Parts: sequence; C-alpha cells; structure tokens
Amino acid sequence: MNLLSLLERLPGSYAGPTQPEPGPHGLIGVGEGTLAAHLAATVLPGTLVRSGTQFVVSSADAAQAARDYADLAEVAGAAVRRVSTGGSVADVDVLVPGGVTTTYHAAQYLAYASGHADQAQDAERLLADLRDRCAPQIGEGNPARDLAWTLWGRTPLLLAAEGAEALPHAWQALLARIGKTLAVPLLGDPLVIVTGAFEAQHEKGDAKVALLLGDTDPVLGVVREVLESRIDEVLHVPYPEGVNPEQPGGYAAQLSLWYFGAWVAAYLAERYGLEVGDPPMLARAQAVLAGDADPEALTAPEGDEDVRRTDLVRDWADDASDEVDGPDYDEDLDEDDPGDR
Repeated sequence: MNLLSLLERLPGSYAGPTQPEPGPHGLIGVGEGTLAAHLAATVLPGTLVRSGTQFVVSSADAAQAARDYADLAEVAGAAVRRVSTGGSVADVDVLVPGGVTTTYHAAQYLAYASGHADQAQDAERLLADLRDRCAPQIGEGNPARDLAWTLWGRTPLLLAAEGAEALPHAWQALLARIGKTLAVPLLGDPLVIVTGAFEAQHEKGDAKVALLLGDTDPVLGVVREVLESRIDEVLHVPYPEGVNPEQPGGYAAQLSLWYFGAWVAAYLAERYGLEVGDPPMLARAQAVLAGDADPEALTAPEGDEDVRRTDLVRDWADDASDEVDGPDYDEDLDEDDPGDR
C-alpha cells in the first residue's frame, strides 16, 4: 500500500491497547519512537520515574538504547512498557507498525495508556476531518496540496510557540522523509535568530518561507514582523478547526498538525516528481543498525539507484558550457580527492 493510501486510512486505524497503566508515568523515546514521544509529552511530561509505569518507545534499530533505558527504569522500581516497531520478543510489550505512521500508532497508545482516552478520541476526530479535506481526490480547496505548492522550490523555516516544540521537529522529519526537502527548525529564542541570521548575507533570505506552526504568541508576532522584511514569505499554519477549547494546543491538536504535515510532505514529493515514501537508503540503514543486514548494504546500490553524492562542480560546469560568457571554473576542482570535500 502506498503512503497516500496509508494516510487516507490512518484516522481510526489505531487497534492497540486502550487500558490505562498505573501512574506516575515516565516517557523516553529513541529511534522511530522519538517523535511520538515528543508529541505525547503534552500528556506525559515526565521522563524517568522510580515507580508507576515507564514507557520506552523505540524501534529495532535503536534496540540497545531502549534496552538500557528499560533496565534503568526497572532497577529504579518502575514497571516498564516497551513500545516498539520490532525486535526480540523480550524487548516488545506493545508492537506498533513501522514507518511514517509509527508516530500515530505509538502516540495514540501513549495517550490511552496514560489515562487520556478523551484526547486520543479528540485526535481521531480531528484527523478524520483533515482526511476529508486533504485526500487525493480533493482538488480545489485542498489545503495540504495548496501549501505544498507554496513550499515548492523554497526552503521552509519552522517555528512554533513555547510548549509546541514538537511541531518543528515533526515537520522537519516529515518534509525530509516524505517530501525529500530540507526544512530548518528555528529552536531556542527565535528573536535572537531572526534578528541576526540574515544581516551579513541578505541573499540568504531568498527562496525561504517561514511556517508558524500551531498557535502564535506575542514573541512569534514580533518574529513575523522581523521575518517579513528578510525572507520571501511568512505563513501561519494553525491548528485545524474543531480543537477542544479546553486543550487548545494540547496532544490532539499537535497530533493533527503532524498529520496535516504528512499530507503536505506527500504532495510536495509529488510536485518534485519523487517517490512518496521512505528513501531506500533509510530502510537499509535501519536494517544495518538493527543487525538485520550487512553494513556493506549502505554503500551497495540496489537496482538503478545511485547512492553517490551529486558532483556539484561538474554539474555547474555542464550548466555553464551552454553559456557564451559563462563563468570559468577550475578543472582541478573536478578531480579533487572526495575526502577533501
């Protein structure tokens, strides 16, 4: 099943445990579980606990780190619930699907297991509404497709208000993994960054668009004013309509904006004419880290795949050869040692 079909079927597809686990609760995420843990931090703010339940969310490629955290929690006195996409039977209490949708399934489990079934159900409602507006058959007025067109050919800068730092993390991962596009999250104090980042080289603001993710606050208001004079465009990507007013920027709202980002990234990949799904190199790297493949697989191309880096100097030279007065370039640069690059 391709990723677009998976995204369309995702709302309501969670089929894992729904019973709450004894508190207090702690949460650690590694590997594929890192993003799910970050999004679920709104309902599980604790990291490590000495009693109650310690959740360790991981994947087979990060099994050793997950095992170490689980052992520490057990020694401290907590019961451990190991949530993973795979691995040995002893390392998995709750199995979740691997890939892009790991975030949804693991996060929903964490919401239910921490006693927040209401927020998990709110998330399903928001995701279903987004699905109805973003699915491939929706042409005119599809917000995900429209935003993907806006991002095409540009570098997104990602910002969010305090307390929603998981959103830039989520969108950077989605735009890279699905959309094959580098996005830059502006973390820490955004005022420090935006007031100085473009002053020495003004052209660095060209072909960039800032996305203000989720709710805005006074700081982001000032940031927007600054950026509007330094980059191409600033856009607000709010939480979807229908968010529970009692948790305006809570778990359900943040998971739904993750889901919207997945649709945007999928349409951006299509716009670039690229495969909508995981890069083959990612799967091979994860298999090597999980101990399921020979490390040589990382450098051995599969089929027609070319895993080499682009030869930028030669590409520039080829482009310049068509110009009558094109810039000169040094042939020696074309023959340099790759280790010197």
